[in-house]
Amino acid sequence: MIRLPEAAPDTLPLEGDFTTDAVAAYHRQSLAWLRAGRLPAVIDLGAVARIDSSALALLLEWQSWARARGAAIEFRNPPVALRTFAGLSAASALLGWVDDQAAP
Repeated sequence: MIRLPEAAPDTLPLEGDFTTDAVAAYHRQSLAWLRAGRLPAVIDLGAVARIDSSALALLLEWQSWARARGAAIEFRNPPVALRTFAGLSAASALLGWVDDQAAP
């Protein structure tokens, strides 16, 4: 796991495991962004190795923080498993992955 910078960069690449322990640490570290009122515009997930459903919860939390400030975070290069979790929980549109939505 990488340590998140105190000030949110415009683009944040995540790498390694994005599972429960890492997600808890990311959440604690990202609270500095919330306090500073600055969130990354883009989070690149292309180098994430392992994920679980807790990763989806954190992405939704970050998006919620952004939307509360009239912005949105673009989540790029999500692993297939993460897109699957998002699709199964109907969270794809909230993360900007509208092509994952099932047709009515």
